[in-house]
Amino acid sequence: MTDLLVKLYALPPLGIEINKQLIQGITIRRAIAPEKHLVVNWVRDNFNLFWMSECDVAFHNLPVSCWIAIENEKIIGFACYECTCKNFFGPMGVLEIAQGRGIGKGLLLSCLNDMSVQGYAYAIIAGVGPKEFYCKVVGAIEIKDSTPGIYKGMLQQ
Repeated sequence: MTDLLVKLYALPPLGIEINKQLIQGITIRRAIAPEKHLVVNWVRDNFNLFWMSECDVAFHNLPVSCWIAIENEKIIGFACYECTCKNFFGPMGVLEIAQGRGIGKGLLLSCLNDMSVQGYAYAIIAGVGPKEFYCKVVGAIEIKDSTPGIYKGMLQQ
């Protein structure tokens, strides 16, 4: 899986996406420390142990670099950055039953805007699955020869 590069100084407006989610009854916000156990366990239960480990790291960053989408007081999506490497976005996941509603776009833009506010001009999205999504939403471009990237040799046991 390849890595992508995003220009943080050319992102679409965040407010529009956040308002679209609010109209649907969905709140996208930064997770806070007292929620760590809930968020990390939710990621483990709905995705995988690798993403759980990365999400755990996000709670050690200041500010916390994990964003969550909430509907009816339940988590339905999450996104993190600076978990495996500085300036790296990911992982991100939205429950299958909640997909197709723009939640991933809202989470992605929340994290990338946060990275921009912290002074980054570019972000790297590593080991991309849905490449087309990132290219469409934030104009991400492929980083040549980035496969297998940072995850090469990662333990799989």
